[in-house]
Amino acid sequence: MGYVDRNLVPGETLLYRTRHHWLVLLGPTFVGLLLLVPGVTLLVEAIATHDSAGLVVGSATISPQMMAIAGAILVVAAILTFSYGVAKRNATEMAVTNRRVLIKTGMTSRRTLDLMLSRVESIGVEESTAGRVLGYGSVIVRGTGGTPEAFLMIAHPQEFRRAVQEQIATR
Repeated sequence: MGYVDRNLVPGETLLYRTRHHWLVLLGPTFVGLLLLVPGVTLLVEAIATHDSAGLVVGSATISPQMMAIAGAILVVAAILTFSYGVAKRNATEMAVTNRRVLIKTGMTSRRTLDLMLSRVESIGVEESTAGRVLGYGSVIVRGTGGTPEAFLMIAHPQEFRRAVQEQIATR
């Protein structure tokens, strides 16, 4: 149960929900692979040389146990890096209900925006060419008398804006 589900008031209905686009996982995936490939290579090399004295690198010899430890550390770091990216992606929630716009970002520290539909002055969407093709963009929400709140790399930003506009029109 996420932030949005926990904060619905009686009589409030969830109409639309979105989060960060999957592209936010490209960085953690890339870094994870940069760690995973040498880690697996070291583990395989440690298994292959487990009966020998080790791997000779220049004038130093690296024992199979040291290779296995280094490989395991790199594999764990790769898994943690990717897991952090997934957790960070899932930590952003954006929703439209029949009464409010709810937005929550952050994992350990939290930033929320709960804006009554009657207080939404404007909701803007910025999409690059790649964003239009892949379905992501920035959503800028402005409440009456408030400063604009920008949320980046949001999946299906046009649909989110449309859901807000439809609810404002039905009020």
